[in-house]
Amino acid sequence: MGPSSDAGRVAALVGLLFGLAGMGSAAVAVTLPEIAADLGLTTGGASWAISLYALMLAVATAVYGRVADLAGIRLPLLVGVGLMTGGAVLGAFAPSFEVLLGARLLQGLGAAAVPTLGMAIVSARYEGTVRTSALGRVAGMAAAVSALGPLAGGLVADLVGWRAVVALPALGLMVVPALWRAVPSQGTGARLDVLGAVLVAGTAAGLVLLVQSPAGGAAVATAGAVLLGLGVPAVAARVRRRPEGFLPTAVLHEPVVVRSALAASAVPAAWFALLIAVPAVLAAEGWTPLQVGLALVPSAVTGFLAPRLAGPLLARLRPARSLVASGITAAVALGVAALGAAVGSAPVLVTAVVLVTFAFGLGQPALMAAVGGAVPPDVRGVALGIATLVFLVGGGVGSAVVGGVGEVLGLDRSLLLLAALPLAGCLALVGTIRAEQVGS
Repeated sequence: MGPSSDAGRVAALVGLLFGLAGMGSAAVAVTLPEIAADLGLTTGGASWAISLYALMLAVATAVYGRVADLAGIRLPLLVGVGLMTGGAVLGAFAPSFEVLLGARLLQGLGAAAVPTLGMAIVSARYEGTVRTSALGRVAGMAAAVSALGPLAGGLVADLVGWRAVVALPALGLMVVPALWRAVPSQGTGARLDVLGAVLVAGTAAGLVLLVQSPAGGAAVATAGAVLLGLGVPAVAARVRRRPEGFLPTAVLHEPVVVRSALAASAVPAAWFALLIAVPAVLAAEGWTPLQVGLALVPSAVTGFLAPRLAGPLLARLRPARSLVASGITAAVALGVAALGAAVGSAPVLVTAVVLVTFAFGLGQPALMAAVGGAVPPDVRGVALGIATLVFLVGGGVGSAVVGGVGEVLGLDRSLLLLAALPLAGCLALVGTIRAEQVGS
């Protein structure tokens, strides 16, 4: 088997595993109204299953990159997929919502291994044009499988029920044996700043809890405020004490990294928000999970095509302008979704999801390109990990806004409120765009 054929096989397996991990949010989101009805919750209350999953996915993604440096890729990948599988199975049999939330946290902790380590497998095994082609195939396969998540979730929910949908990512365990021989087993001996990772996780959790507290009550709001209030100065102190730690100062002092990550985080915020809002609105109109999944097929097609369109657009616009285009598209999508939620129009809501899917497909590679080109090679991996952390925390914030603030203001107004985030991100990139113009 030649290098190109081997790379194609490995890329397909990594992309499949990536896509199955993505189903942990896309497929489950379609069943939130059913979960809420079965466990006696509001849809806003049930949305904790998405918010906490996204939060754990965000924080643990950066951790796995450092663990892989320490121990190689094989053991962390096996542990990650094992946790993802265990969380999925536990969630399927959860007797209460509290157990379901614990299972979702476990599932997110495991699923976080896949995007970081999957890309690391390809990057470590191949070079040059073979590596570039393989990474493109990973993105295409992952996008195709993830985009089918709502349809798969709706179909399985209608046939078997929401519990089987929660278990879908467990299929990833079947991919590992086929991928095993391609996975590097040696690390570099790099050290992991465990305390720094814990402090960042706690601070991010405080933000999400505080935003979603209208659906959780005073205790949740207090816990969020305490975590955030104590976490911010604690993280700052840790960075000063360990400048090479979990949040290296060499990365944090690079304005392109910080601005790009913050701007891009508004895109998954919009995406996760619509994952919750659209099924909730359509369920209120009497739609079944399968009907919701079928309605979102156009967004699945967009998700499949987005990686193919993103490359040429990124080359033409360059990273900063691509992030602005992505942010504006996300803001428009949220505005369209707010209108759809207000009038209960399925076509308008589907249009919004198509727009935000395209924004996500452009925003993620634009962020990677912006960050990768802004820092030296010796800290590039760390910078990409931090950027991914901020990017995915945005997803937790977006779902928290809809699940929490939406309980008070209504879904339509919460979506309009959230639209301010990508617009603010676009303004933050003005300086970066000027720098790109000067450098071109």
